[in-house]
Amino acid sequence: MKVMTDSPIRFPGLLGDWEFTMSSKALDIGNGIYWYGILIALGLILAVCFALSQRRKYGISEDNILDAVLWGIPCGVIGARAYYVIFYLDSFRNAEGKLDWGQVISIWDGGLAIYGAVIAVVLVCFVMSRVKKFSLWALMDLVVMGLLIGQAVGRWGNFMNREAFGTETTLPWRMQLTLRTGELVEVHPTFLYESLWNIIGLLLIFFVISRARRFDGENTCFYFLWYGIGRFFIEGLRTDSLYLFDWQIMGQPIRVSQALSLVMIVVSLVLLFVNGNKKERKPLFVDVVAAAELAAAEAAAAEVEEVSAEEVAAEEAVTVEEEAGE
Repeated sequence: MKVMTDSPIRFPGLLGDWEFTMSSKALDIGNGIYWYGILIALGLILAVCFALSQRRKYGISEDNILDAVLWGIPCGVIGARAYYVIFYLDSFRNAEGKLDWGQVISIWDGGLAIYGAVIAVVLVCFVMSRVKKFSLWALMDLVVMGLLIGQAVGRWGNFMNREAFGTETTLPWRMQLTLRTGELVEVHPTFLYESLWNIIGLLLIFFVISRARRFDGENTCFYFLWYGIGRFFIEGLRTDSLYLFDWQIMGQPIRVSQALSLVMIVVSLVLLFVNGNKKERKPLFVDVVAAAELAAAEAAAAEVEEVSAEEVAAEEAVTVEEEAGE
């Protein structure tokens, strides 16, 4: 279904004749400044602020978080675009069958996939953890909560763009849009489903999972499990899915996000089961950092005491010499 990008949005089952008419563009400058981009930026800012406020609970330094942000944002955008282009590759070819690189980089025309961004962020965190010698899983346990914040806020950019909606429905919370043909359709507001699912996941990790965290990576496993379950079912309702080339199962095309969600669910369950049932586990990275800081502080204190003792001994020796001279 091709929807008018600035058509009125209604929720007739909840709000009657009330309609939302704000344009998808916040400012009509150049290619336009879209609400989608503004909301993505807002989500990133909130995610970074949250990560900075929680970093001590995971033993991650402020510098490492800021470095992750500086590398993660551009790599996340590239990953999101690359993921989308790969599965819509034919749409980016010119008449000669070659890739039209002008279209490939035109992200302002739409075409970003959240799974591509998540994959890129994980790779950035992996490289940073190896270069800077800290725990990948401790950083990821912090990052996944930021991802949920960014995803929850960013989905409202889909609302502003009149995109990422679902199939037609008669449920009370249905969303009414206008097709380019002028026809009205009432569909699942899948952007809202995913935004709410992410908020619930964030609350569960913050108030439940993280407070009883037994091993580094537990938040991460729960994130991929929770998001995978939600995305699998929500993706089944959407009308704009990316498909796994022309592959099929039982005569039906395979939705990329559903296939990846299933993999995430299975892997997360296995990791949670294996690590949760270990008799002996490595200490949490935050405890390792705390122990190292304590040892460094004690060593510094001991050094100060030794210097003080030497100074006292020197003063006593001077005193003795002066008394002997008298």
